[in-house]
Amino acid sequence: MGRRCLLLILIGILLSSGCGRGQESQIDHVKDKMKIGIMLSDVGLGDQSFSDSAFKGLVRARDELGILFDYREIKDTKTYEKGLTELVKQGNDVIVGLGFMVQEDLEKVAKKYPKQQFVLIDAVSNLQNVSSITFKADQGSYLAGVVAALTTKSNVLGFIGGDDVPTIQQFSEGFQKGAKVVKPNITIIEKYAGNFGDDKLGSQITKQMIAQKADVIYAAAGFTGVGMLKEAQKEKVLAIGVDTDQYFYAEKAVVTSMLKHVDVALFEIAAQLTKKGVVTKKQQELGIDENGVGLAPIRVVSLTKEQEDRLKKEKEKLTNGNY
Repeated sequence: MGRRCLLLILIGILLSSGCGRGQESQIDHVKDKMKIGIMLSDVGLGDQSFSDSAFKGLVRARDELGILFDYREIKDTKTYEKGLTELVKQGNDVIVGLGFMVQEDLEKVAKKYPKQQFVLIDAVSNLQNVSSITFKADQGSYLAGVVAALTTKSNVLGFIGGDDVPTIQQFSEGFQKGAKVVKPNITIIEKYAGNFGDDKLGSQITKQMIAQKADVIYAAAGFTGVGMLKEAQKEKVLAIGVDTDQYFYAEKAVVTSMLKHVDVALFEIAAQLTKKGVVTKKQQELGIDENGVGLAPIRVVSLTKEQEDRLKKEKEKLTNGNY
């Protein structure tokens, strides 16, 4: 009887040891994975634009590359600095700051943690431990302007920016240039909302532009721009989305969207991290040639063969650097 008890005890010890090793192996496996933390832009998830695109890229990196990721939103942390600091203390290999508005706080945190690797998206930092990724939004917006000029009937266009800052001005400048290369005398109404998260404000500005005869409107304004899309559909004018393919938010109005492939940029960061253990490129500027920007499919309207050829010609100019 004593020997049986001893045997059972030994079996129990072996099973416990086996479980312990299994748990340790599982923990080590998790520890071996590369980890990315991201501080999302001001509106955060659900902006149907910038933050959602970034999140999509990280989900793809998780599924295809096996990285782990976590995120913070300003509505929870109150400041970007607090959210970024939390992500550092969490032990992430790379911390991403999404959007030009995060730059000041990201650089504060980067100076406190000089051995931590950071990535700033949509702005450029000169700090040694910060890599920067920007987009040639003027190139994609140029094509959006071409489409707008080809499809307008009133020869009046509208542009809504989330804020009057260089990053957003780049969208407007490209849009105006593309439109005017097709129709030099076209009228373009420009308005900066001062807010990326107010769809009602976007709707209100859109009404004002329609009253001024704008019949194709383009917005680089986050969730404020979604208000534009819905109002454009309600008033039966055309709209151009931004950052992601926004056709499904207003299927009777959205002709195309200027794609800013934040998801591609985030996936590339993850790929560099899994291969080298670090983000290898200090500064990247992504345009048409790098698949950083582009246009979603043309919908709602049918371009003539001549119009299609003109759009193709203008895109070729971009790839040749001659626009």
